[in-house]
Amino acid sequence: MINTREPLLSITDLCVDYVTDDGNARAVNQVNLDIYAGETVGLAGESGCGKSTLAFAIANLHSAPALITDGKIKFQGQDVLTMSQEELRQFRWAQASMVFQSAMNALNPVLTIGDQLVDVVLAHETVTLADAQKRAEAMLDMVGIHVSRMKSYPHQLSGGMRQRVVIAIALILRPKLIIMDEPTTALDVVVERDIMDQLYGLKEEFGFAILFISHDLGLMGQIADRIGIMYAGKMVELGNAEGVLSHPQHPYTQGLLRSFPTIHGPKERLEGIPGNPLNLLDVPTGCYFQDRCSQCEQICMEVTPNIEQYKVPEERQVACHKLSQGGLS
Repeated sequence: MINTREPLLSITDLCVDYVTDDGNARAVNQVNLDIYAGETVGLAGESGCGKSTLAFAIANLHSAPALITDGKIKFQGQDVLTMSQEELRQFRWAQASMVFQSAMNALNPVLTIGDQLVDVVLAHETVTLADAQKRAEAMLDMVGIHVSRMKSYPHQLSGGMRQRVVIAIALILRPKLIIMDEPTTALDVVVERDIMDQLYGLKEEFGFAILFISHDLGLMGQIADRIGIMYAGKMVELGNAEGVLSHPQHPYTQGLLRSFPTIHGPKERLEGIPGNPLNLLDVPTGCYFQDRCSQCEQICMEVTPNIEQYKVPEERQVACHKLSQGGLS
């Protein structure tokens, strides 16, 4: 069903290039994506497919050699790419915040976690130091960390606790969008589950939207409303999470799922996707997945497929010639 609400975030024909001595590598290639208030959108794909580059572009965090070369990013109707530095400073934490892959790298090692939480509040809001400290203590409590840890340094916390602190920093200004880039990569499954349960309790309370970037399709299937699949900078499939995972339409999505282990259903041999990810400095004419696709035909080598809307059976966006010809599904 097509969403008739106004999106919280709207990305249109976005392109991001990395400028190198050997040429420009287009890491994000004409991506379109809408995210609505309160929903969770998962973004999956192999390393180097453009997921993190897209996330950084949303917050306009790119610097050389990365360059946003085309497209628009609108947040509640305002173009993020034309914001002034002051508007960006307010937008990045008060409206949209990020949880990065490595919590240890995201935290300042010479400041206590209490100071880091308080600094975020004081930098964006006109409040007293005492009020900022109370906000910080309340936020730590919400993510399951005792207020006595306000005086702890990052190295004195476990990996799971550091990740909770990063989430607390991301949420303390009550943003409308949280961008999470592989937030549970270094955590064991028990800690991962605990943190995600806590995050979703906070999501129910505050009503923020989430862009969740991960390699873990199993976790994504449990938490996402919609899932987008990226390959070589392009969005190749986007739809309802359950539909994408149970009835994938793009050959790349099918390959990803065949290579992912599951404890449910019959035991099947895992199959990797043949070949290597595309060299973005040497892209072919036609479909970028052609050299790794078992269903490749002549048209795939001649014409680049556009991502189009299909009903298979639920509405899905897919970039594949086979589907446009009535195949695949």
